[in-house]
Amino acid sequence: MTGVTAHARVTAAPDGSLPLLRGDGPFALRRTRAAGPWSQVTVVGAMSAPLGGDRLRLTAEALPGAALRVTSAAATIALPGRDGDGATYDTALTVGADASLWWLPEPVVSAARSDLRMTTRVDVADTARLVYREEQILGRAGEEPGRLVARLVLRIGGVVALDQELAYGPGVPGYDGGAVLGGHRAVGQLLVADPAFADKPPEAALLGGTAVVTPLAASAALVTAVAADGLALRRLLTAGAEHLGVVA
Repeated sequence: MTGVTAHARVTAAPDGSLPLLRGDGPFALRRTRAAGPWSQVTVVGAMSAPLGGDRLRLTAEALPGAALRVTSAAATIALPGRDGDGATYDTALTVGADASLWWLPEPVVSAARSDLRMTTRVDVADTARLVYREEQILGRAGEEPGRLVARLVLRIGGVVALDQELAYGPGVPGYDGGAVLGGHRAVGQLLVADPAFADKPPEAALLGGTAVVTPLAASAALVTAVAADGLALRRLLTAGAEHLGVVA
């Protein structure tokens, strides 16, 4: 098997410092906000990735009382490798007591003939806050998508609040049918965990005909949306954030 193996890590402290900021392989991590209680880090692509055969991992932790915001400079494009191997992209996020994490990367684009498995595991303390966004674009302009499998696991206070896996692309039965994408090429989610939801759970809602807000157990809510393109998808997720009272 060929490909790159890389593990980038970031840790935020409550004083706004970053005790750990370490890029690796295709991940270049840059501090993009140096004042106030928030630590902001932008992930910059140092090379084309993920390619078939790559094994990538990104770990972020907001220590107790810290506030961390993570963005990316551009979309991530999954591309095929020369040997036909699949790629993996694992993300592990930890939010300590009374900490906040905003995870707001740009979309993942599943290019034709690519094969990517993404796994995100989020561990949130009972008193922590999380805003997590993920967006996937199935194929570049004028091309069919590759194969994309995405799993998202959320634990709050050590208890699983969400564990789901979605799959799209060649070899996935019915992924483009009415029960899944319905012909849309952009899909995304906004996951919000907030201790305030324990006293006032968010209301379920349908937004724009192709997005839904779903309350979850353990003080969390999930916005799921499909759209014709990335711009329309972002608008739906933004509307979901407003419905949940999320303020940037």
